[in-house]
Amino acid sequence: MGDNHSHGARPGGLAAHESAALTGRVTRISVGVAALLVLLKGVAWYYSGSVGLLASAGDSALDFVAATATFFAVRYAIEPADAEHRFGHGKAEAFASLMQAGLVFASGALLGREAIDHFLHPRPVEAELWGMGVMILSTAAVFALVSAQGRVLAKTDSVAVQGDRVHYMADAVCNMAALVGLGGTLLVHEPRIDAVAGFFVAGWLIWGAISVFRESSNQLMDRELGDEDRALIKALVAGDPDVGGVHQLRTRAAGPFVHIQMHVDLAPDLSLAEAHHIVVRAESRLLQAFPAADVLIHADPIGLAEPHGGVFGEMGYRDEHDHADDHDHGLAGHTSGLGS
Repeated sequence: MGDNHSHGARPGGLAAHESAALTGRVTRISVGVAALLVLLKGVAWYYSGSVGLLASAGDSALDFVAATATFFAVRYAIEPADAEHRFGHGKAEAFASLMQAGLVFASGALLGREAIDHFLHPRPVEAELWGMGVMILSTAAVFALVSAQGRVLAKTDSVAVQGDRVHYMADAVCNMAALVGLGGTLLVHEPRIDAVAGFFVAGWLIWGAISVFRESSNQLMDRELGDEDRALIKALVAGDPDVGGVHQLRTRAAGPFVHIQMHVDLAPDLSLAEAHHIVVRAESRLLQAFPAADVLIHADPIGLAEPHGGVFGEMGYRDEHDHADDHDHGLAGHTSGLGS
């Protein structure tokens, strides 16, 4: 299992309604900022003809589309499970993030082509000072929003908000590149400087799109939680002296939710009621650390359980972490779930 990297927040670390309140507030602000930036930059480009401003205005227009999609996605993701979606709707965030990645990539490619054209066929840039003023104002608004999104991500680890934040970080780079282009044109009267700035923005957008795509695909492909989260889950469950060991741990994130399932080793002479109470206590400990988790725990009698688990059992589903845990608990050779 490869290492996973989080963005500061623990997936499922907030209750669903708390996550919804935070992401809902910041996505409303995001839509408003995007609309304002499109208006300001569109007017600035109209009067200046700057390719850097055009690049920045185009990126802000895509930010508005993406921010609107994120606004609805985070609300749909928090909807409770229904008859058609028994695992909830959390992956709506990942779909919105994937759409953002596509938009950003397309924007970068188109703006790169425009920058090359302006470099080969330079056009005069006008109203540089007015355009620079708009860029400074836009940059200040973007940095304020990015800061607010960072505070939300520190608590929610929302992949949709993360994708939206990448948009705005790219927008900040667009603004600074446009400032460089306009300032260079003003000082040395070389319009190709503006084209070079636009080309730099295009490269930044494409790089950001790849990053967003990677994060959204992790959720859509049910990638495991990070090693620290997995270790915490195992420690919380194995902390009960009645639990002999933990194996076959499988986890995945879906928007604000996480899904956790595992096998635990219990004494074979326990009654069904006693085993049930031990499992419920383990679930309660997990839900304190992961309030937005869906937890499924299967009890195995130590030394007596038959191999089971369907296709995952046939493939010998165990990872190096499970082997290490068995050794730590003194159960090597005794746990009897899949792959034992």
